[in-house]
Amino acid sequence: MNEYPTLKRWIAAVLTIVAIGAPVAYWISRGDVSKLLDPAPANAQQAGANGDWIMYGGTPSRNMVNTTVKGLPAEWNVAKKTNIKWVADLGSKAYGGPIVAGGKVIIGTNNMKPRDKKWDFIDKKTGKPVDLGVVMCFSERNGDFLWQAVHEKLPGGQVVDWPYEGICSSAHVEGNKFYYVSNRCEVICAEIATGKAIWTLDMIKELGVFPHNISDCSPLLIGDHLWVVTSNGVNEDHLNVPAPKAPSFIKVDKTNGKVLWQDNTPTAALLAENKGNLEQKDFFKALVNRGKLIQHGQWANPAYGVVNEQPQVIFPGGDGWIYSFDPKGNLIWKFDCNPKDAKYELRGKGTRNDFISTPVIYKNRVYIGVGQDPEHSLGVGHFYCIDMTKKGDVSPELVTDESVFPPKTKKNDNSAQVWHYGGVITDEKDQKRLKRDNYFGRTMSTCAIHEDLVYIAELSGILHCLDANTGKVYWDDDTESETWSSPYYVDGKIYLGTDSRVVFVYEHGKTAKRLAENEMGGRVRATPIAANGVLYVMTENKLFAISK
Repeated sequence: MNEYPTLKRWIAAVLTIVAIGAPVAYWISRGDVSKLLDPAPANAQQAGANGDWIMYGGTPSRNMVNTTVKGLPAEWNVAKKTNIKWVADLGSKAYGGPIVAGGKVIIGTNNMKPRDKKWDFIDKKTGKPVDLGVVMCFSERNGDFLWQAVHEKLPGGQVVDWPYEGICSSAHVEGNKFYYVSNRCEVICAEIATGKAIWTLDMIKELGVFPHNISDCSPLLIGDHLWVVTSNGVNEDHLNVPAPKAPSFIKVDKTNGKVLWQDNTPTAALLAENKGNLEQKDFFKALVNRGKLIQHGQWANPAYGVVNEQPQVIFPGGDGWIYSFDPKGNLIWKFDCNPKDAKYELRGKGTRNDFISTPVIYKNRVYIGVGQDPEHSLGVGHFYCIDMTKKGDVSPELVTDESVFPPKTKKNDNSAQVWHYGGVITDEKDQKRLKRDNYFGRTMSTCAIHEDLVYIAELSGILHCLDANTGKVYWDDDTESETWSSPYYVDGKIYLGTDSRVVFVYEHGKTAKRLAENEMGGRVRATPIAANGVLYVMTENKLFAISK
């Protein structure tokens, strides 16, 4: 394929046939191809000193913290373009990214504002854009559009590929390649210069995965291996797991996409215990409430750390358990993040949760909060600090008799729970003081931990600041708006995007201090990030590069 500056426009299509017989992906690039290679900044050493943001969470620990970027503004004005470096148009929804590497910014969106108005991207009958998953790439220097990778929707409908969600995976960049998961449940390795796929692993065709609603994992690259949560989940009725034999967690060779290891622990009980003596509906609910089956979907991301010279890959399972594996795939420990009497209710006020947020590793501990699909509304949640040095079942309680519900339990002397925050408020004084029913509600957010202070937001929009060692509450602040975004620490400040179209900015510390409320013109559901002296905030339809 040609790549010459004189070539003004070129189109390439890659059609891959899956078991269901549908084309899976297109790839297209437009504009002056010379833009693909950004010139070096005038002061390259200074510009690169702060570093890129190459994956979700910045590092394998997934901690939403950047300690190198300085001089970022607390305030900006989108309408007046104050402190706005550049703005790029996206689709109508954008949840994947942003990732900054090699002079490029990569994000995930949909096709509702097509970059190419020909071919199959516009419906010829209606004249409207075709619903597609799109990875877009922009110049870090000036926001120029460089290329896009485009993926058709799965033919199974919203149960496997929810309309207009686009690409929800944030890429992981290594050198001249990047890795992501498409809306078609594919793990893809592509060229960062062009977006062209190098290899594709179709998890539906090759592994039998049934993705519930969307495939969205942000892959974790450790050495030569990619670790990916497959998004395997329940059927449209939410009363069965169509693919219990399919893996929930896999390890992939980064060079060719070959699956080297797989695990289906969250569905193992369904295979082992279904003797046909119960109706499927009752059997499903019984297993879910015992913490032995995928509750809904599996939309969180893995994390990685080394504890006492032991590498650990952390997998947040769809059954509400956190699992730690060594690099060979051997289980080190597991932790139940639900009380043993918790019950799961679809769209109700159930007390059992799983994970939307990503585990964060900090000083030999895992920090994570539980939650549900935001369509299930608000509810009771929990936030845990877990010691990574133990082995086996390190849950707070062990079940001694599961023939009844709630099951009979005993205290686990080998528990790895360092501290826990959350649960229903039963103290009348606390209810009056906090003006809510729960100490901590369901969350979709990944936490940020800096200088032993944990910042974590719940779905309702309350931002909490806790002591990382003890769980002591220093402060919380109610933004009065739901948030899918995560708090992000950089330059002595905490940035938090919300559904009220506002980015709240706080001063880092043990006392609550709001510095600014910045109106963005659109809901901010992706997490703000910083790289090379610039703050990036992505609304559902625009990407803003913000700097002084």
